[in-house]
Amino acid sequence: MDQYRHRVAGVSLLCSTIGIAGGIAAEVQAQTNFPARPIRILVGSAPGGGLDTSARAISEPLATAFNQPVVVDNRPGAAGSLAGQMLSKAPADGHTICLGAIGNFAVNYFVYKDIGYHPLKDLAPVSGIADATNVLVVHTGIAATSVKELLQLAAREKGLTYGSSGTGNAGHLAGELFSAMTKSDLVHVPYKGGGPAMIDLLGGRITMIFASPSTAMQQVKAGKVRALAVTTAKRSALVPELPTISESGVPGFDVNNWYGMAAPAGTPPAIIARLNRDIVAVLKSADVAQVFLKQGLEPAPTTPEAFGKFIRSEFEKWGRVLKAANVAGR
Repeated sequence: MDQYRHRVAGVSLLCSTIGIAGGIAAEVQAQTNFPARPIRILVGSAPGGGLDTSARAISEPLATAFNQPVVVDNRPGAAGSLAGQMLSKAPADGHTICLGAIGNFAVNYFVYKDIGYHPLKDLAPVSGIADATNVLVVHTGIAATSVKELLQLAAREKGLTYGSSGTGNAGHLAGELFSAMTKSDLVHVPYKGGGPAMIDLLGGRITMIFASPSTAMQQVKAGKVRALAVTTAKRSALVPELPTISESGVPGFDVNNWYGMAAPAGTPPAIIARLNRDIVAVLKSADVAQVFLKQGLEPAPTTPEAFGKFIRSEFEKWGRVLKAANVAGR
C-alpha cells in the first residue's frame, strides 16, 4: 500500500511539473508569436478628439515596433463605455487593446447604472498614456483674481455656477471635488461640449469652468476670461505660470484627466509586458511628445502594475465623491 501511495504521489508530482512546464512553454510561445496579426486599438470617442489624436499618434510607431498594422477603431457611445465593453469581450490575446480615459476606466461605472463591464475585474492595465490638467477659469466680471478670492466670493454668494462638457467628465469631477473640499455651494451646468460651455462663460451666463488648456488659454490670452489655477497636483508644463488649486488654498486637490491603455482581463503576462515595453518606448519619442503637447497632453508611461494601482485609486476616489454628490447611478 505504501509503495502504491508513493507511486501515486510521484505521478501527481510529475503531472504537476509537466503542467507548470507546459504553462511556461505556452507563455513563451505566446510572447514569441505575438503579435501574429494586426493590432486593433479601440477608442471610445469620435475621430478628431484628444483620445483619437493620441491613438493615431502612437499607432504608426507601434506598427513599426510590432511589424504588424495597428488599426484605430473608433467606437463612440455611452461616454466611452462602449469601447470598454467591447474590450472586455475581446479575446485575451493582446490583439485588441483600448486607449481609454478616466471615464471608461474609472468613473462611468458609478455615473451610469450598467456599463456592461467592471473596470477592475474585466480589464488588464498595460500602461498610462497621458496626463492632462484642466484650468480653472472665471468670467472677467467676477471679483476674483485667485482661488482664495473665489472661495471668499462663494462664501458670500451661494449658488455660483460652473459649466462642463457633460456629466462624469474631468471638468464636472473637478467641480464636484472643489465643491466638496471647500464646502462651497456650486451648481453644475452640463453642456454637450467644452465649446458651448466656454461660450456661456464668455457671455457671463455661468461663473466658471474647469477647461482644457487648449480651450481655455486662447481665451485667457485674449483677455476674455481669467485663469486662476490648474487642477492637477503639480504644475503643468503647458502653463507653468499657473499655480495648482492645491497650493492655492485647497491642499490635496488633484484632478487629472488621464489616458491609459488596457487589454482584456486574462491576457498573458508576457504579452502585457511586450505591449508595455513598446508603448513606453513610443511615448518617450520626441515626435509623439510634440503631438501630445499640441493637444494639451503630457506623455505618462508607467508599468502595468503602477497603472493598475492608479486605476484602483481613481475608481475608489471618484466613487466616494460621486456618491456624496448624489450623482452616482448605482
